[in-house]
Amino acid sequence: GLVASDPDHLQDFCVAATTSRIPCKKAVNVTEVDFFFGGLANSAVINNLVGSVITTANVEKIPGLNTLGVSLARIDYQPDGLNPPHTHPRAS
Repeated sequence: GLVASDPDHLQDFCVAATTSRIPCKKAVNVTEVDFFFGGLANSAVINNLVGSVITTANVEKIPGLNTLGVSLARIDYQPDGLNPPHTHPRAS
């Protein structure tokens, strides 16, 4: 039979270098900004038919999450808003 899995994390500390082809920033270039995203603290403007908006925070918005396997989401609902059917591929 076939066996498939995600690779093990090779590093404990690898802040994503989003502006270069090198996967990790040098430690001397890492700042607190790499670990902060203020977008989850603010409610979103809901202007769609389902009455909900999802704000995501992943390694693209928080480079310090790189190699940790972590992502976050905030869902804002208006009264009677819905969470549309969806899946989370490869989620644990």
